Amino acid sequence: MDEITIGLWVSGFMLAMVVLGMRVAFAAAMAGLLGLIWLRWNGFDYAPDRLWKSIEISVKIAGQVPHSKVSSQALSLIPTFILIGYLAYYAKLTSALFEAAKRWIAWVPGGLAVSTVFATAGFAAVSGASVATAAVFARIAIPEMLKIGYNKQFAAGVVAAGGTLASLIPPSAILVIYAIIVEQDVGKLLLAGFIPGAFSAVIYALLIIGIAVVFKNVGPPVSGFTWRERFESLPPALPIVAVVVIIIFFVYNPFGDAWGTPTEGGAVGAFIVFLMALYRGMRMTQLKEALIETAKLTVMIFTIIWGVLIYVRFLGFADLPGAFSDWITSLETSPMLILVCILLAYAVLGMFMDAIGMLLLTLPVVYPAVMALNGGEAVTAAESTFGMSGTMCAIWFGILVVKMAEFCLITPPIGLNCFVVAGVRDDLTVQDVFKGVTPFFIADGLTIAALVAFPGIVLWLPSLAG
Repeated sequence: MDEITIGLWVSGFMLAMVVLGMRVAFAAAMAGLLGLIWLRWNGFDYAPDRLWKSIEISVKIAGQVPHSKVSSQALSLIPTFILIGYLAYYAKLTSALFEAAKRWIAWVPGGLAVSTVFATAGFAAVSGASVATAAVFARIAIPEMLKIGYNKQFAAGVVAAGGTLASLIPPSAILVIYAIIVEQDVGKLLLAGFIPGAFSAVIYALLIIGIAVVFKNVGPPVSGFTWRERFESLPPALPIVAVVVIIIFFVYNPFGDAWGTPTEGGAVGAFIVFLMALYRGMRMTQLKEALIETAKLTVMIFTIIWGVLIYVRFLGFADLPGAFSDWITSLETSPMLILVCILLAYAVLGMFMDAIGMLLLTLPVVYPAVMALNGGEAVTAAESTFGMSGTMCAIWFGILVVKMAEFCLITPPIGLNCFVVAGVRDDLTVQDVFKGVTPFFIADGLTIAALVAFPGIVLWLPSLAG
């Protein structure tokens, strides 16, 4: 049996296990190990006396993966970004941010919901975890919206959808994972997420205003704040801005050399927010909880990475990515249409898999194919299919797939943010939250279409970094 056929059988086996309910990390690790054994034994012509040798070699190959990949310095960004989010919650920066957004924006139709979206976007700029963002604002924003008569499903949908912005707006754990998998510059990818993330927030806000105008009882405006009250709300929220600026200057300094690496920027940001939390009265029990929650989420992400990278190692030996790239480039179809079909496939796949697992499983196969469509990783903008160099195409495609990952965080039946919001609120069911996020599918569709049609939205900032 040839290697490609083995690769297809093992991939089908892994997908079947995922559909049946096995965790992605364990399904991928098991499939990867069995695939390595199968490939090795196939090389020995299935000689019975060589089976044990095949197992021994494959276990050694698989065993090297966790340390060789997770020891990457870039991955140390993930726990620091997640910790920033939890510490910001205990420093009361989230409530200050929401209060400032409410006083300045709540007067428009659906204003409190719009305030929630912009507050989640602001919080996303210091937190790399969508789940944490959704959980925090489910506690802060939903009670405020329900108090003035918002539809509870709509209120829950706003928080669940707003929480997805943390996947795109730096610091973003998923963007870091993408950069490591495709071996691209972490700093440029983080820069590329700012404008698309802000653009997504604006699209959400316009959708909310439109819904509130058409359906008067969905989201009544809030008025009565004086200009003095509005300006008084700004200083408590300014520390968020300070942390964002520090991280930006560590990633990319527009006035000279960067202050350090993105990893160092994440560490400094976490330390600053820690000092703010102490100043604002964070207790030892709260610090312990922040550290434990950070550790839990980090271990979950790292476990998925370990398991999936074993499967990725098997794919490399089976040469499935190369075969898929050759097949994609041989199609007599518009490359842009193929790209759109790939994004639609992500939308479907995201209904059954979590965002990080989905990207880790697919990128080793899909990424080389997209690069081949554009003309290769070394292609210049003048010679490329999509009108951008190989490096810029990698950044553009990264933002597109991470936006698709955002979309998957709110799509049934797996939409993780919806489960988190329902878990935080006893008065909400998962079905309520899924109904509430339905209008935001339209907003995400418009955003993705704009990012595909106008790559400059994604590429302007990273192009300035050289």
